[in-house]
Amino acid sequence: NQAFFVRYHVANIPQVDAATWKLAVGGDAAGKSFELTLDELKTQFEAVELNALCMCSGNRRGLFAPHVPGVQWGHGAMGNARWKGVRLKDILAKAEPGKTALEVGLNGADTAVIDKGPDFIKSIPIWKALDENTLIAYEMNGEPLPHWNGFPVRLVVPGWTATYWMKHLTSIDISAKPVEGFWMKPGYRIPKGKFPIVDRFVSQETDTNMPITEMVVNSMFTNIQDGLTFAERVSMDARGVAWDGGYGITTLEVSIDGGQNWRRAELGKDLGRFSWRQWSYPITLARPGEYLLMARASNRIGATQTTELIANAAGYHHNVIQRVKITVS
Repeated sequence: NQAFFVRYHVANIPQVDAATWKLAVGGDAAGKSFELTLDELKTQFEAVELNALCMCSGNRRGLFAPHVPGVQWGHGAMGNARWKGVRLKDILAKAEPGKTALEVGLNGADTAVIDKGPDFIKSIPIWKALDENTLIAYEMNGEPLPHWNGFPVRLVVPGWTATYWMKHLTSIDISAKPVEGFWMKPGYRIPKGKFPIVDRFVSQETDTNMPITEMVVNSMFTNIQDGLTFAERVSMDARGVAWDGGYGITTLEVSIDGGQNWRRAELGKDLGRFSWRQWSYPITLARPGEYLLMARASNRIGATQTTELIANAAGYHHNVIQRVKITVS
């Protein structure tokens, strides 16, 4: 947990007192409004656990060429964890959402430092809120949520980028109309029709753009870095991870000759379709020279990684096949 990445949009991040914390549930499309304490949340609803990857929408933004503004993440804005909590749909059922329910608005305890700063408020479509895998989590890898990862509870939206994983959750608002605000529009938008997205947030779409939602298929090396030099014959296992929006990784291929030939790697244990999948591939580089190693993932719906960057102003969905150049001398 201490190695897990941290990302906030506003800087006033209070230390939440679990003894006094309450979750407010209601909205104009709710039949009932109520509050829950942490103890009530844990005891009145069924507890479930789920392995899921949490990844910042801007992961790999710093690798965009040409440069785009924003936090210049490399490969590290993601983490895989086992989350424990309750299903959001069980909370919503108690609120008795009406037929007009369109979106579920979410707010947390963190706020902007100045009055003019937009509060970080997000929403998800009602169908995603009612998905059995969308959780309100209070544990992370068998421990209470760390402060910087959302204590006492956070939303877990498996398969979707972390912008929806609201930390320090304080309110749930069932709405009959699209939720407004900077972090919904213009924030976190992608050009319409540019990416192979299945899960769409239709009520927030415009003629030209749409909200970022699910993660695209992707992979990376974890034990080999670009620019490494080996003094003699190399024999080792290349290792890495692969992930997608929850359809499930089926194939990971490795090339040691810049993409001319591809061989299947061995996939590690399947921890669930929302978890990343570890992989390994034995390589032997006997001759001196430069080698261009590449890794390419594919999933159950036939999606694979792209060979060319898909340009977008916010620097999202960087899933170009990774190229790692090493030298054997």
